[in-house]
Amino acid sequence: MAEISARKRIWGWFFFDWASQPYNTLILTFVFAPYFKTVVGDGAQAQASWGFAVGTCGLIIALLAPILGAFADNSGNRLRWIWLFSLMYVIGSFGLWYSSPDNFNMALLLIFFGFGLIGMEFATIFTNAMLPDLGSREEIGSISGNGWAFGYIGGLLTLIIMLALFVEQPNGKTLIGMTPPFGLDPAMKEGTRFVGPLTAVWFAVFMIPFFLWVRDPKPVSSDPLLVRHALASLWKTIRSLPKSPSLFAYLSSSMFYRDALNGMYTFGGIYAAGVLNWSVVDVGIFGILAIITGAIFAWIGGRADRRFGPKPVITICILVLTFVAICIVFISRDSVFGMPVEADSKLPDIGFYILGALIGAAGGALQSASRTMMVRQANPDRMTEAFGLYALAGKATSFLAPFLIGIVTATTGSQQLGVSPLIGLFLLGLVLLIWVKPKGTHA
Repeated sequence: MAEISARKRIWGWFFFDWASQPYNTLILTFVFAPYFKTVVGDGAQAQASWGFAVGTCGLIIALLAPILGAFADNSGNRLRWIWLFSLMYVIGSFGLWYSSPDNFNMALLLIFFGFGLIGMEFATIFTNAMLPDLGSREEIGSISGNGWAFGYIGGLLTLIIMLALFVEQPNGKTLIGMTPPFGLDPAMKEGTRFVGPLTAVWFAVFMIPFFLWVRDPKPVSSDPLLVRHALASLWKTIRSLPKSPSLFAYLSSSMFYRDALNGMYTFGGIYAAGVLNWSVVDVGIFGILAIITGAIFAWIGGRADRRFGPKPVITICILVLTFVAICIVFISRDSVFGMPVEADSKLPDIGFYILGALIGAAGGALQSASRTMMVRQANPDRMTEAFGLYALAGKATSFLAPFLIGIVTATTGSQQLGVSPLIGLFLLGLVLLIWVKPKGTHA
């Protein structure tokens, strides 16, 4: 077999972001989440249920991610794990088709949703761990940024496809005035529900370059004591974290700020649908704007990362997102920052569009820089385990934020007050970042 070039390996790795992004874009935020609110009816109930579902998935991921990472570092062949979790992604996303409004089984729907979400998150752990194999320490910042930007473009394209061809407006037509294709029935919301099969097929098709061009340099082990070695190694790493204050501080910091960012993505669609009475199409247009700014600033952030390092990029992005989180609480259909507005005023919509652009811009750069910062902090010989711990850090409170949002929303009956925990999470992440060494301890 011909040797695969470094350029092809990088592009193959990029295609994971391109293939997997629609789960975040279409399902978690901009299409299926507001559809879920529409079917449930009550915005606060939908937000609370969505929060408990995402929180449960986060707890499962938090418990298993570092164990799987340690196991992969000991066994090698991370690709076979990516195959397994890719299958979960496809099954979970495709299952969302079975969410007919006249036969809505919330429990079954949330099981499919969670199955696919867990598959996507676990697959991401193993692909992120391959980043150091793609270039030098100086190059991985721009490689990571380009990957995020490429993924955002994939998410943008699928969102445009859904809005133009499939998502029904109240008149049964799509955004460009056509009836959904393939005989999909607008009355049964089959166009909107097609988001599940489209996400599954998109992922299956565009993972082909990844599996063709990406190779795992770690050798495969057949050690019968593999599981014991993996768990012993993981426990040793966890016990040593206090002796690595920069890594410990970074994992703690990212635990909070990534959780807050994920909370914005997870609840943005439901929030806009419930508080501003936006339709799925309105939320989709909001998503297009956020994705465009996300792609642009992921690319810009990658360049800034390469020049200044990831820490300044992360700090600026957290400050922007904290400002956005505060603003979100003060924008509703009848008031903007305490100023009453008419029911037909466009000011709340304009304000939320601006905040969406800021979320996309800061979020894209933040996620890219966070990935390269983890590479700087981690032991090069235990990279998958490190990204397992990174996932643990990201998920250890990722169930906390959705649960807090669910609890506060259910208690107050207010979607606006329900998202207020995000402000505190961003600030905690910012404070803990003070103790993070910009170049890590393995330079």
